[in-house]
Amino acid sequence: MAARGRSGGFTYIGLVVLLAILGLVAAAGMKTGALMQRAAAEQELLEIGAAFSDALRSYAAATPKGQQQQPPNLDALLKDPRFPGVRRHLRRVFVDPITGKAAWGLVTNGDKTWITGVYSLSDARPLKVGNFDARFVNFDNKERISDWKFTAAGQGLLIAGAPGSPDSPAVPVEPALPAQTQTPAPEPEPSAPPAPAAADAPPIVELAPDEAAEPVPSEPVAPEEKEVDAEDDTTTPVPVAK
Repeated sequence: MAARGRSGGFTYIGLVVLLAILGLVAAAGMKTGALMQRAAAEQELLEIGAAFSDALRSYAAATPKGQQQQPPNLDALLKDPRFPGVRRHLRRVFVDPITGKAAWGLVTNGDKTWITGVYSLSDARPLKVGNFDARFVNFDNKERISDWKFTAAGQGLLIAGAPGSPDSPAVPVEPALPAQTQTPAPEPEPSAPPAPAAADAPPIVELAPDEAAEPVPSEPVAPEEKEVDAEDDTTTPVPVAK
């Protein structure tokens, strides 16, 4: 009887230990699952923020001359009031995957009349603190998720017509083009002198026959031969006398 009681006690303790281990494993699994879900929500927030940045940039690029480049509210991104027809820069105001609400913090200008960016209202500490995509500038080592500001220039691109944008088109490689056109210019110049040399050759050939023709008529021997013939002709009739 005592042996059976002891074995039953060990079995009970073993079950308690097993249940405790299973509980720890389940808790760890739930924590891991929650962390994975949170990481996925942060990644989704980054993609939604990039969509907001694209919409703000599109709004600025479509601004008619002389009008404000930033929208007065998020609804202006859904339907641009500056155009008579329906013109959209954003399909809808997204739900914040961290808070679960369609409410966003707004980055505004000095007088708080124009929107320059959006951000999450969550004050939670982000799991992702580094290795951000090049689209997201200055997001490393932020203390809160609400510190992720998604602006028109938040992806490292300038707005057309913004104060910084004229500097970028002014830096084209135009000065290099004249330099390239100047360097090949001297190359054809050395090849030009050989042409006159070829043109000088014909005059030399034309002068040669003229000089050769002058000495031909001057032959002093011809008159002497004629005089000798004349003397011979006078002497020939002498032996014919009778």
